[in-house]
Amino acid sequence: MARTARAAARTSVWLEDRARRGGRGGGQPSGLDRDRITEVTVRLLDAEGLAKFSMRRLAAELNVTAMSVYWYVDTKDDLLELATDAVMRELELPDPAADENWRDQLRTLAQGYRAMLVRHPWLSPLAGRFLNIGPNYLAFSLVVQQVIRKTGLPVHRLTGAISAVFQFVYGYGTLEGHFYSRVTDTGMTPDEYFRSAVNEVTKFPGATEVIQESTEIMEARGGDTVQEMMERDFQFALDLLVAGIEAMVQRTDDQTP
Repeated sequence: MARTARAAARTSVWLEDRARRGGRGGGQPSGLDRDRITEVTVRLLDAEGLAKFSMRRLAAELNVTAMSVYWYVDTKDDLLELATDAVMRELELPDPAADENWRDQLRTLAQGYRAMLVRHPWLSPLAGRFLNIGPNYLAFSLVVQQVIRKTGLPVHRLTGAISAVFQFVYGYGTLEGHFYSRVTDTGMTPDEYFRSAVNEVTKFPGATEVIQESTEIMEARGGDTVQEMMERDFQFALDLLVAGIEAMVQRTDDQTP
């Protein structure tokens, strides 16, 4: 009962005292540390997905007992939160103080975040589960805020601009990651899977009008492969968002006496 109450009150692994107790499992296991456990957690999540991840599976991969892992973390959620922050380290963060156009820096951040979501499809469902106050996520958030400030938008509009760009990237990267996960499960290439899916949809009578409209739009868009089509759509959508920020800055300037 006490453990249930404690779990319900849990906020973040980063806010808890992480000093481990020697009494659990008979002392600190040799050959392990939190970084090593987190690294293997990320590898398992990438290879097998979130649904199949368990402390028992992790312990087997580390060739230790499950109790040995619990010497370093209290719950599976602790590990998932650590893994969520660990992959944020992969992002290339521009220097907001550098003499570089904010548009280029914003594109660097957006493209990096998208690529990370695609590489780690398990990440998107976890992003809203935790407070995301690990050091790597905080570093990313700070740079995003500083780059958006360089746009010239008034301060009360900054969060809206951040939401427009990064919620779009989150959604795009999440769907793209799910697509590639399905492709992997089928054993097809992305292009084979895409052609197969389109072929199946055309067999449904109710989809005729949608297919005709979509075919015209997709042919006009261009792109010989799924990857090219996705890349073109992402870049153009990002250009629209950048143009929208520019338009709002201009509107603000025009309204300033």
